[in-house]
Amino acid sequence: MLGEKFDDALKLASDLHREQTRKETPVPYMAHLMAVAGIVLEANAYHQFDDIEDIAIGALLHDAIEDQGHKINLKEIREKFGDTVHNIVEDCSDAIIEEKNQKKAPWRERKEAYIAKIKNKSYETIIVSCADKLHNARSIMFDYDKIGDAIWDRFTAPKEETLWYYESLCESFTAAWPENPLLPDFKAVVERMRKAVYAA
Repeated sequence: MLGEKFDDALKLASDLHREQTRKETPVPYMAHLMAVAGIVLEANAYHQFDDIEDIAIGALLHDAIEDQGHKINLKEIREKFGDTVHNIVEDCSDAIIEEKNQKKAPWRERKEAYIAKIKNKSYETIIVSCADKLHNARSIMFDYDKIGDAIWDRFTAPKEETLWYYESLCESFTAAWPENPLLPDFKAVVERMRKAVYAA
């Protein structure tokens, strides 16, 4: 069951991301964070973790440092929520942002580094990372069904590069943890993405 620690994390996530929306949409960013936490909690029925509340908290806060690192740092997250949450948030960040206007490394460089590290991540981190990417991919395909190829204009990289990223994630997640209960869904949505990218 989820307790007050989860409630505290939900409030913190809301405070940190209150002014954010999903890229070029009116959807509050909290929708994504709650969805990722929900996916993780549902997956726990098929691979039961001892520390599922901490993992769900990691899911809520997985973008805290990458998006709002000028408001909170990893040390504060460790102090508030412990080592497991700290490690998930650190491992799920492809950039550590400490100042509001700090620039990230180039897109491809960050993504290649993120993919390369998956094989060394804990199952706790992998389930959150996979849930995050699964929800992102689902959201892309949901919007693709509504607006077609215009969806790709939202992203830094061209659609072929976006597909490369998700296919590479799929390969890395599979190699790192073949029994991951989220893999069948992730593979299916990435295959849908491939068909969309190469649609005539």
